[in-house]
Amino acid sequence: MQIDIVTAADEELYEAFQRLVPQLTDNNPPPSLDDLTALVRDSSSTLMVARNENDDIVGALTLAVYRVPTGVRSVIEDVIMDISARGEGIGEALMLRAIEVAREKGAGNISLTSNSMRVAANKLYLRVGFSKRETNVYSYALNKNSNQ
Repeated sequence: MQIDIVTAADEELYEAFQRLVPQLTDNNPPPSLDDLTALVRDSSSTLMVARNENDDIVGALTLAVYRVPTGVRSVIEDVIMDISARGEGIGEALMLRAIEVAREKGAGNISLTSNSMRVAANKLYLRVGFSKRETNVYSYALNKNSNQ
């Protein structure tokens, strides 16, 4: 297994996300190649992928690190593991690498949210050291097609 920080969007990455995103959600379509290119070029975002022994992309996550008046914050979004690779420790390796990168970038903590129905994912987050926080999470849809 190998964890890579993506530095360029290409056809392989595009194809992987066409396969992976539907395994995460049916609320949003997979990203276009242009979307992936913009993500990789965004200085506040770090896209990471996990590769199996055949060098296939089998997982991904995005780490965003940004500055606010009270310090440097970070958030992990869109953690996706291919169903064929679940239970092999790849998700844990991705999370640990994201924690390392957030620390290197000066973040004081990392936030993430996860649907309670994603039982294995929630167990993973606790296992790598995240703690469940009681909070109110609010969302405001900026357009009627947004489900984020």
